[in-house]
Amino acid sequence: MTENRKAGSVHTRGAVNRFLDVVERIGNALPDPTTLFALLALAVVLLSGLAAQFDLAVAHPTTGKIIAPVSLLSVDGLHRILTGLVTNFTSFAPLGTVLVAMIGIGVAEVSGLIGAVMRMLVLRSPRALLTPVVVFCGVLSNAASEVGYVLLVPLAALIFNAAGRHPVLGLAAAFAGVSGGYSANLVLGTIDPLLAGLSQEAARIIDPAYIVSPAANYYFMFVSTFLITGLGWWVTERLVAPRLAGSERPVSADDVQSDDLVKPLTSAEKRGLRFAAALFAVLTGLLLWGLLPANGFLRDPQTGSVLHSPFLKGIVAIIFVYGVGLGTAYGVGAGTVKSDRDVIRGMSQQMSTLGGYMVLVFFAAQFVAFFNWTNLGLIMAVEGAQFLKTAGLHQIPLMLAFILLSALINLVMGSASAKWALMAPVFVPMFMLLGHPPEVTQTAYRIGDSVTNVISPMMSYFALIIAFVQRYVAKAGIGTLVSLMLPYSLTFMAGWSLLFIAWLLLGWPVGPGAPTSLAVGSAAP
Repeated sequence: MTENRKAGSVHTRGAVNRFLDVVERIGNALPDPTTLFALLALAVVLLSGLAAQFDLAVAHPTTGKIIAPVSLLSVDGLHRILTGLVTNFTSFAPLGTVLVAMIGIGVAEVSGLIGAVMRMLVLRSPRALLTPVVVFCGVLSNAASEVGYVLLVPLAALIFNAAGRHPVLGLAAAFAGVSGGYSANLVLGTIDPLLAGLSQEAARIIDPAYIVSPAANYYFMFVSTFLITGLGWWVTERLVAPRLAGSERPVSADDVQSDDLVKPLTSAEKRGLRFAAALFAVLTGLLLWGLLPANGFLRDPQTGSVLHSPFLKGIVAIIFVYGVGLGTAYGVGAGTVKSDRDVIRGMSQQMSTLGGYMVLVFFAAQFVAFFNWTNLGLIMAVEGAQFLKTAGLHQIPLMLAFILLSALINLVMGSASAKWALMAPVFVPMFMLLGHPPEVTQTAYRIGDSVTNVISPMMSYFALIIAFVQRYVAKAGIGTLVSLMLPYSLTFMAGWSLLFIAWLLLGWPVGPGAPTSLAVGSAAP
C-alpha cells in the first residue's frame, strides 16, 4: 500500500511538473511585455483601418449615438501618431504618480528604515506568533518595492530555523504574504497609483471626466491585510507544516549565525527608529489636524468633504513626504544619512531601477492612446456589454469570473501593471456599461492577479525564491516550490473571493468615494 501511495505521489508530481512545463513554455514564448505593447500598438493601427473599411460602427446602448471606428491607417492618422507620440507618454496618468511615490519610498528603503522595521517585528515576535507576524510583515512589505523578496523571505527562513522549525516553512509563509497577498496593505503603496492611473485612462473611454483615486481600493485592501494574514497562518500550520515534518533536516543555527539578517538591531538602528517614530507622530498629527475638524485645511474648501479633498487627491504627495521624511529621520539617527547627498542618492538609486518600467510605459501609453483614438475600445465595450447582458450574468458571478480570468493570465504574464494596461481598456469600459464601477473591477483584478503569484513561474522573483529554497533543499525546482505554495494560492483565492462577495452584497465602497454601482448610461461618450 505504501508503494502504491508513493507511485501515486510520483505520478501526481509528474503531472504537476508537466503542467508547469507547459505554463513555463507558454510564458517564455510570449515576447517581453515592452515588445508586446509595441506589437499591440501596431495591431491597433492595422485593425482601425480594417474596422473603418468595413464600417464596424455600433450604437451606444443608451444614447443611441453612432460610434464609428477612426482609422489610423491614413494620412490623418499618421499625422496624429507623429504629433501625439511624446504627449501620449508624458501625459500617461500612471507615469508621474509612480515616479513621485518611488522617490519617497526609495529614501526609506536605502536609508535602511524598511529593513529595520521588518527585522524588529520578526525578531521580537513570540514563537507562537512567529508565523502570523511573518505573513503580516510580508503583506506590509508591498508598500515598498522588492524589499520583501530580498530581505524578508530569507530572513523568515533563518528565524524559523533558529526557532527549531523547518526554514522552508518560514520561507513559504513570508513568500505567501509578500507575493500571494501582493495587493493587500494597511498603507498605500506604489501599486495603488499605478493601477488607478490605468483604470482612469480606461474609464475615460466612457466618461472623459471620470477620476479613479489612488485610494480607490483602500478600504477593501486594508481589511484584506488581516484576512491574508489569518489565511496564511492557517495554511502554514495546518497544511504546509505537516508536509515538511520529517523531511530534510533543517540547517542548524550554527550554520547561519553569521548572517547579518538575524543580528539584533544595533543601538544606532534603534536610535534611527526612535527618530523616525517621532517624525511619524508629528506628520500624522498634522494630517489629523487637517482632517478631523469640520473646516480642516485638508478637506474640500467648498464642501468640507474628505472624499473629494486635497488629502485624497494628493495622496501620492503624502506618500512622498512620509517616505522622504521618515527615511531621512531614520538615516540621521542610524548614521546612514550624513548629508543631503545621501538622501539624493536614495532617490536616485530607486529611480535607476525604473529604466525598464519607463520603456514599458512609453509603449503602453501609445497602445492606450491609439485604442482610445480609434474608438475600438468603446466599440468592443459596447459589443461585449451587450453580450454579457444577454448572458444574464449579474455582478457577483461576473466579478468571480473576472477574478479567475486574471488569475489564469497571471500564470503566463507576470507584471501586474503590464497585464492591467492590457486588460483595463477592454474590461473597465465594458463593465461600466453594465453598471459596474472601475474601482470594483480593479479590485477584482487585484485579487486574481495576487493569488497566483506564488505559483507563477513568470513572476519576476520566482527564480530567486527557488534559489532560497535550494539553500535548504538542494534538489528543489519549480515543481517543489509550486507544490509548496499551491495550498496558499487556492486558499487565498477562495477566502479573498468570499470576502469580495460579502463586500458587494453589503454594498460597502471598496475605497473612499468609490461607488458600488453606476447608473447604466449615465456617462455618455
